[in-house]
Amino acid sequence: MKYKLKQKQNQRITRITESTLVVGADIAKKVHVARAVDFRGIELGKDCVFHNDQEGLSKLTAWMKELGQSQGKTDIMFGIEPTGHYWFPLAAYLQEQQIQVVVVNPHHVSKTKELEDNSQTKSDYKDAKVIADLIRNGKYSEPKLPMKEYAELRILMNLREKVSASLTQVKGRIGNWFDRFFPEYTSVFKKWEGKASLMTMRAFPLPSDIVSKGARDVLAHWKTDVKRGVGIKRAEKLVAAATVSIGLTEGSMAARVELSTLLGQYDLFSNQLEEIMGKVLEILEHIPGTTQMLSVPGVGAITVAGFLAEVGDLNNYDHGQQIIRLAGLNLKENSSGKRKGKTGISKRGRSRLRALLFRAVMPMVAKNEEFKTLHKHYTTRNQNPLKKKQSIIALCGKLIRVLHTLGTKQREYNAIDVMGPVRQFQNQQEAA
Repeated sequence: MKYKLKQKQNQRITRITESTLVVGADIAKKVHVARAVDFRGIELGKDCVFHNDQEGLSKLTAWMKELGQSQGKTDIMFGIEPTGHYWFPLAAYLQEQQIQVVVVNPHHVSKTKELEDNSQTKSDYKDAKVIADLIRNGKYSEPKLPMKEYAELRILMNLREKVSASLTQVKGRIGNWFDRFFPEYTSVFKKWEGKASLMTMRAFPLPSDIVSKGARDVLAHWKTDVKRGVGIKRAEKLVAAATVSIGLTEGSMAARVELSTLLGQYDLFSNQLEEIMGKVLEILEHIPGTTQMLSVPGVGAITVAGFLAEVGDLNNYDHGQQIIRLAGLNLKENSSGKRKGKTGISKRGRSRLRALLFRAVMPMVAKNEEFKTLHKHYTTRNQNPLKKKQSIIALCGKLIRVLHTLGTKQREYNAIDVMGPVRQFQNQQEAA
């Protein structure tokens, strides 16, 4: 693996030739700064300050092309530090202009900027030069901007995450409301999101409203829309709980308005989540390999959609290890001389992808027989047994390789292939 990384690094360096104009840019919200160097690091021309609009992007393109012609450069490599989201329109514009766009690691920029002037100072002008130097030294990567269905998926899944977070907040606020005005409610309805419960919350929000109506009227209201699951015993239990409630009684009018507002937000976010997932499922139907990925026991549409939203087209990757590095799940080690430090994951990658995989694998070690067996093997083997969390991380990498294989080769999930002949042999020995 180290040899492959070194070989890839050399390939990146050899792409920078005498005919390459290397441009580094510091990206902000409104005004950007770009500086250019040649393959030896000699700065060429003056810097270019341009605005984040059509006129500014046209100015940048003209500046790079004119500078390239005057310096005898036939190729342009434009690099940025991918912090924030302001660089997306710029990268898309330059790609349309057939200008190669690369990115440098923000950690590299932060750690090497003192080499420029032996100072800790930070400025847009300085960062642009640091980025250009990193590129000419091969310290860059080529971003895989999502296209077509994958661009749609990324936007929808990011939106789903935000709406889901808002829905969780609203649920917490409704729980807070019950703690103040009707703490006994959960003894009648363990989950307030049920149909009969929501009908009660909208029609009789406070304990006094329930007591004044009585059990018969409450049940009659339920039966207008709920035919099964509720009866007179449940209604009587609710009235009894309301009768002895210790909830606040002052500010009843405002309490009703508050609960009504929270329920409106709950309905809004719930409907938005349903609508978003409907669009997501439509997109998944048109992406080859998704049916096969969904054949993995324990893997659902949210996992597959989130995975593809972060990774993009699986055919852009030669093997699953590339995606493991993208997720920041590749191993790192701190060793020096005879000292061998602890091994962990780099976390230098897409945090959303890493979190998605972790959330997916957690239930799989309980429900997916193959992952359950592998988890047991990793944590109980005689040589180098892993801790439970380390095993989960290892299985995240396993899931990546499984999804990559199923998605690219479009074949159904096979338990034998997942376990592998070595694991099967070990399991047979353990069983004997």
